[in-house]
Amino acid sequence: MAEGVRSGRVIVVGAGIGGLCSALVLAHRGLAVTLVEAADTPGGKIRQVQVDGVGVDSGPTVFTMRWVLAQMLAELGTELEDILTLEPIGVLARHAWAGQAQGLDLLSDTARSADAIAQFSSPAEARRFLGFCQQTRALYDALEKPYIRSERPNLLSMVNDLGLGGMATLSGLGPFATLWRSLGRHFHDPRLQQLFGRYATYCGSSPWSAPATLMLVAQVELDGVWSVRGGMFQVARALATLGEKHGVVARYGSACSQILLRAGRVAGVRLASGEVLEADHVVFNGDVAALGQGLLGESVRAAAPSPRRQERSLSAFTMSMHAKASGFALVRHNVFFNQDYRGEFDDIFHQRRLPRQGTVYLCAQDRQDNGLAPPGEERILCLVNAPADGDTHSFDASEIAACESSSLALMRHCGLELQAMPHQVVRTLPQDFSRLFPGSGGALYGQATHGWMSAFARPSARSKVPGLYLAGGSVHPGPGLPMAAMSGRLAAATLMAHLDSTSLSRRVVISGGMSMR
Repeated sequence: MAEGVRSGRVIVVGAGIGGLCSALVLAHRGLAVTLVEAADTPGGKIRQVQVDGVGVDSGPTVFTMRWVLAQMLAELGTELEDILTLEPIGVLARHAWAGQAQGLDLLSDTARSADAIAQFSSPAEARRFLGFCQQTRALYDALEKPYIRSERPNLLSMVNDLGLGGMATLSGLGPFATLWRSLGRHFHDPRLQQLFGRYATYCGSSPWSAPATLMLVAQVELDGVWSVRGGMFQVARALATLGEKHGVVARYGSACSQILLRAGRVAGVRLASGEVLEADHVVFNGDVAALGQGLLGESVRAAAPSPRRQERSLSAFTMSMHAKASGFALVRHNVFFNQDYRGEFDDIFHQRRLPRQGTVYLCAQDRQDNGLAPPGEERILCLVNAPADGDTHSFDASEIAACESSSLALMRHCGLELQAMPHQVVRTLPQDFSRLFPGSGGALYGQATHGWMSAFARPSARSKVPGLYLAGGSVHPGPGLPMAAMSGRLAAATLMAHLDSTSLSRRVVISGGMSMR
């Protein structure tokens, strides 16, 4: 039941995780909420692709920072376990390098990971890993409130919130250093630098340009990773169902073509069908670049900037498969590294081409920590990073074949053989992601997190247009399922703060956090 009846009609545009969270919270607070979504199902980037008669998760594949949803649901009188079945993952990822017999498992148990690193590399490197974990823990603790849970951080608010202890943590990290340079101070083995440098790609960025603060992503995984029974799509489905129980009116297959203003303030939306829905507030949960490009109308073009092509985050080339796998003991999450790691990001961000030697992430969705193969075919997602030029360049058959061939060859050199018939593979390219997510060019993470000031470059929940609020992975606090969910919570809290107060300058901070778990 809603907390009480409030005046105000809200339209949430986009049923991605941010939009679903905003709609649910606002409906619980008593507002009349209509959720419009172009697709026939909720989820946004939480995609499930039908391949050979089975559903393959082809978007986010890891569930982390469970407190973000757990605390939101607790405020609604619901337990996370009431709507989802989560299963902890012990092997966070299995890593392999081309031409090397020995690989490395990163484990949820830090001490066991250190033991594995000692055998893989050296006892000295294991000690450096433990020091790295101490710094990432301190960094996460320092930044959770002033950055992750705050609606609009800026340099001044960050300094005030961090205090002397937090500032000391950042100073020890080297706030102007890149992630790659900082990792070089922690690890002497280039393979470990490569392994932890990959966390920059979780934000769609290059380890050579991303700030050192992104090492906190490692701590997010060390705090726990879960699989979702039934697939990641169950997260979207469960939140959509709960939202409707709280009064959200969901309209799927209803694309929004324009956000309408009256006297300079939001007045509603026009659907692609021509139908007009009036509203007092709109939460936009699409890529903010669509606003800046005028795809939602010229009147809201100034609501959020549209990053230049060079500022876009990574896109991807994915293969969703129902295939037979042999020769390598896959676990749920696997990473196959190439030899020329820097060349991969030079290809993508500077040469603007599919990488000649790309790292391959493989999610084996029917595997557990024991690495045992299921009988017959299994559900597999292979992902290779790619440039977000889907609106200006369509990769042709020869480019795709070359990238696919090098990816399969890399996995084969690590001992993995994949066998699939043509009808058992569905490929998705930057141009496909560009069509799925208008305005993005195929960028899957909004704007790239490059440079130390990039922490303040993402738009906040409040836009420059009165009555228009922003949510999703392209706005603060960033991409990924938990961050996008937090953006939805922040958008709802900001809207409610404007209703509850005559002051529009009030700063919103979500209560709770990891320390309240």
